[in-house]
Amino acid sequence: METAKTLWEHLWERYRAHVSYARTYEEMISAAGGTFINDHIAFRSLRLTLDGQDFGIGYLAQIAASLGYTPKDEYHFPHQHLYARYYQHPDQTLPKLFISELIVEEMQMHIAEAIVKTVKNAKLATFAQTDPGSWLNIFGTPWLPPLKSTVELVNTVSQYGAWVLLHGYGVNHFTGSVNHQNTPVYPDIESTAAGLAALGVPMKEVIEGSWGSGLRQTATNAVNTLVMVRDDQSGQLVEIPWTYAYFEIAERGMIENASGVKELFQGFLGQQAKQLFEMTKKA
Repeated sequence: METAKTLWEHLWERYRAHVSYARTYEEMISAAGGTFINDHIAFRSLRLTLDGQDFGIGYLAQIAASLGYTPKDEYHFPHQHLYARYYQHPDQTLPKLFISELIVEEMQMHIAEAIVKTVKNAKLATFAQTDPGSWLNIFGTPWLPPLKSTVELVNTVSQYGAWVLLHGYGVNHFTGSVNHQNTPVYPDIESTAAGLAALGVPMKEVIEGSWGSGLRQTATNAVNTLVMVRDDQSGQLVEIPWTYAYFEIAERGMIENASGVKELFQGFLGQQAKQLFEMTKKA
C-alpha cells in the first residue's frame, strides 16, 4: 500500500505542476475547509504487440498488479476503437485506475503503419527488473518523438492515438472525489463545477450522468503544452503546442446491488467515459 501511495503522490506532483486547474481545485477545496481525495487516475495506451512487447493495457496492468490492484470491469468503445478496464485496490482510500487502449489493428492500414513505425524501436521497462523507486519513470513516453506529419495524420482519425504518440503513458487525468470533499460550501458536483468556473477555470459545458445513475462526472478543459516532434524535412526536434491533460471531478451515488442492498457505486459508465475521452481533442 505504501508503495502505491508514494507512487501516486509523486505522479500527482508531476501532473499538478503542468495542470493549473488541478491546483485551483485543490486550493478551492482547502480554502473551504474541505478534503481533496483522488477518485481515480486515467492512463492511455496502444493495443499493440511488437517484438514480444505489449504496448497496451497489459503493460500497465503489470504495475497495477504489483501494487495490489485487481481488474473489476471492462468497457468497449467500438466507434472510437477503444477498450478500457478499471482496477481497484483492496484499500479503497487509494485511487481507482482507469486504463484504456487504442485498438491499433482496427485502424486504417496507413494509420496503423504510422503508429507502428513510431513506437517500434521503444524498449519498455521490465517490471521484474525495475525497483519501486524507479517506477515513476515508466509513466512517460518510451519512444522517440514522432514525426510532425505522423501526429497530424493520426489526429485526423483518432485524437486519442495522436495524444498517446505525444504523451505515452503519462497521466491523462486525476479526479477529485466530490463525495470526500466534506465541506458545505461544495456539497455536490454542481456547486463544485460552478466554483471552479467562478475562479476562471474553463469547464465542460455539461455534467455527464443523471441522478440515480451511480456516477456523475465533469471536467476542466485540457491544458495545452509544448510537445517535441521531429520535423519531416530536417529531422530536427521542434516544439509544437498540443493538448495535454484535464482535471476531472466525480460524484458517486448509491445503487442497489444484485442482492438488493444499497451501496456506493464504484465503477464507471461507458457512455460517460466516451464523452470524456474527447476532452483532449485538439481545437
